[in-house]
Amino acid sequence: MVQQIFADMTASITDLKKSPMNIVEAADGEAVAILNHNVPAFYCVPADMYKRMVELIEDAELNTLADAREDGPFVEVDLSDL
Repeated sequence: MVQQIFADMTASITDLKKSPMNIVEAADGEAVAILNHNVPAFYCVPADMYKRMVELIEDAELNTLADAREDGPFVEVDLSDL
């Protein structure tokens, strides 16, 4: 079975169990695909990268919401009323 891997680095679950921080440090801030029997089981993502991913997802959700509200309804507001 052919699997696409979405990371430049890979490690086995066995290697991850032996020394998780060595895997993270070797990745130098990038994601690592963790393989189980040579198939990606999950991705080990550093905290900074995860934060950026969450921010991008939130931005995409806000864009979807803004697009859905693009045609109104609108409420007229006078700046002096604020």
